[in-house]
Amino acid sequence: MRCAILGSGNIGTDLMIKLLKGTDASGSGTTPLELVALVGIDPKSDGLARARRMGIEGPHEGPDWIIDHADDIDMVFDATSAYVHVAQAERYKDAGIVAVDLTPAAIGPKVIAAVNLTEHLDAPNINMVTCGGQATTPMVYAIRRAIDHLPYAEMVSTVSSRSAGPGTRQNIDEFTKTTSTALREIGGAEHSKAIIILNPAEPPIMMRNTVFGGIPEGADHDAVIESIYAMEKDVQKYVPGYRLKNPPVIEEGPYLTPGGEVPHRAVVLLEVEGAGDYLPPYAGNLDIMTAAAQRVGEAIAHHKAEQKAGA
Repeated sequence: MRCAILGSGNIGTDLMIKLLKGTDASGSGTTPLELVALVGIDPKSDGLARARRMGIEGPHEGPDWIIDHADDIDMVFDATSAYVHVAQAERYKDAGIVAVDLTPAAIGPKVIAAVNLTEHLDAPNINMVTCGGQATTPMVYAIRRAIDHLPYAEMVSTVSSRSAGPGTRQNIDEFTKTTSTALREIGGAEHSKAIIILNPAEPPIMMRNTVFGGIPEGADHDAVIESIYAMEKDVQKYVPGYRLKNPPVIEEGPYLTPGGEVPHRAVVLLEVEGAGDYLPPYAGNLDIMTAAAQRVGEAIAHHKAEQKAGA
């Protein structure tokens, strides 16, 4: 599928470099995505300059350029901000362009690459939730699939202040709401909470995430731990720097949660190191978004190809 990236900031530029490698998100095959352009609004941006040096078009006319070239574009990766995506989503749909939304706008169905990758491949608009959502929802889902029900889940995502650009800062409210919703809709928690912290420490810290999951009476604790380790390996297939910072534990309670009192809780500590394609390795919060978006885009492309072959 022919694709364009909208947004020439950190996320858009990193995704461009990933796609231009020509390999799929796991690095084990050839990507089915052909990058046509990196589109921005600032003609002097570093991202657009890099695109031109790498032989890719780098126009600065923003969403209008995407619509004007709809006949040459099958998919757009929107790496702008939530309010921009809300304003443009219908235009992409009307033009027949599949939108993979890397903002917290959450117009289309939410997709977490390690959990529900294949559930919405025919949707005209897919939402990639947030960096914290991509990092922590898999672990909430891992806990949920090992027990009868998950009364409560909470995540705290701490990222380097340097890796939080204007889009992230403008979308803090959308971040917390969209992430918390994903913990319920995809992770399977009955109640949820999401918190993001921007840490100004120097040198910059890597992305750190803490996940708490309420464990009901009678749950198999060994099965929960085993499921968490299995999920770590699943995410590492496309984000090699995704790792458990410490062995997961089940703590003795009781704990009072919005979902009621639970006798135990699972605690999962995660670190995400970026691949260093464009962003520094400490910006794992941005890298996990671009890697997950590439994986989803490739899944859509393979699905469309299979449909065409079977027609």
